[in-house]
Parts: sequence; C-alpha cells; structure tokens
Amino acid sequence: MEIKDVPEKGRFEARDEAGALAGILTYQVTGQIVVYTHTSVEPGFERQGVGSALAQAAMEDARAKSRTVVPICEFVLEWLKKHPEYESMVARTTRHIK
Repeated sequence: MEIKDVPEKGRFEARDEAGALAGILTYQVTGQIVVYTHTSVEPGFERQGVGSALAQAAMEDARAKSRTVVPICEFVLEWLKKHPEYESMVARTTRHIK
C-alpha cells in the first residue's frame, strides 16, 4: 500500500500495488493548523489497515511540518486514542461541539 499526500485535492490517498484507490483522508490547512475532516476506505479494502495507514501518514506529515492537528474525523479521533505518541500535536479543549 502506498500513501501519498495530494495537496491539490486536500487529501492523502492510499493506493494498492496496481494503483487502485483504496482510501482517502481529507484535510484542510490554515497556517500551521491542519484539520482532518474525513477518512473513507473503499469496500474491497476494509479491515486491511488502510485507514490506520492513512491516519499514521497524516500524523507523521503534520509532525514533520510542525503542525497542530484538529481531528474532526471520527476515525482519526478513535485512532489517536490508541496512539498517545501523537497527543502533544493535537489541539484539545474542554468544550465539546455536538
């Protein structure tokens, strides 16, 4: 699986060895803040770690660029709970938006 940032589309893409799109993680950047908005995995690639690979690549990209992360995407929020090594990069507040 290859993960690639496609900034002109505002997303990371996961593609298999044949080049088929396996999943995407969309984002928006404002200055040094990146908001992860949505993750989706194509049905034929579900339960194969594609979403996790996308989340990790996105977080490593944010780390390399010294960005603060605002995870709106439910998948990324859940993934981050299992990866406390990224906690210092995540914007946190005591207010909850529903």
